[in-house]
Amino acid sequence: MITLQDVSRIFSVGGQEVRALDRISLQVEAGEYISIMGPSGSGKSTLLNLIGLLDRPTSGHYLLAGRDVTGLKDTQLARLRSQTIGFVFQFFHLIPRLTARQNIELPLLLAGIPPHERQQRSASIIEDFGLYERRYHRPEELSGGQRQRVAIARAVINTPEVLLADEPTGNLDSNSGSDIITLLEELNRKGLTLIVVTHDPEIGSRARRRIHFLDGRIVDDS
Repeated sequence: MITLQDVSRIFSVGGQEVRALDRISLQVEAGEYISIMGPSGSGKSTLLNLIGLLDRPTSGHYLLAGRDVTGLKDTQLARLRSQTIGFVFQFFHLIPRLTARQNIELPLLLAGIPPHERQQRSASIIEDFGLYERRYHRPEELSGGQRQRVAIARAVINTPEVLLADEPTGNLDSNSGSDIITLLEELNRKGLTLIVVTHDPEIGSRARRRIHFLDGRIVDDS
């Protein structure tokens, strides 16, 4: 599903070279549940951005579903990203003026899906995610856990093959965080490839495969 071949990502900071990723090779099979852990600055989020086609490697190759995407144009990457990859972030990134339903439907709107089909698909996922009573509420009227459920629903409304979650419980209390991880795990059991970046060792330990980063390198993969 995902293959990184000797990938490096180098940034120039204050005239100095910083290797955020240092010759990473990684294979992720379809349907895996992986946690990525490590201290701040170890390269976790850089890796997630690269896998999510938000960034490009400085060197090496990235193959997604057998296709080398390293040299694709920005428009090609954007199209592939919208069709293949969903994102969940710590701070939700919902649009304040839109209702929960409208936020969930936004990827369908951007993809040019007709209104009737958008409403059908969002109605189903709203019911599945326990958001029916909150579907017409704006983000400011929702709890943190409800906002994250909306964000996850938005991320999977286009039925991606991969879901990338960057600290998905970092802005939630422990009970809400546990509910969100349970929801993500249920999506994984249905076949979605799930990659979670987390600082929380308890959450990280729930994944079937755990990858530890340090100084831009994988130091443990078990």
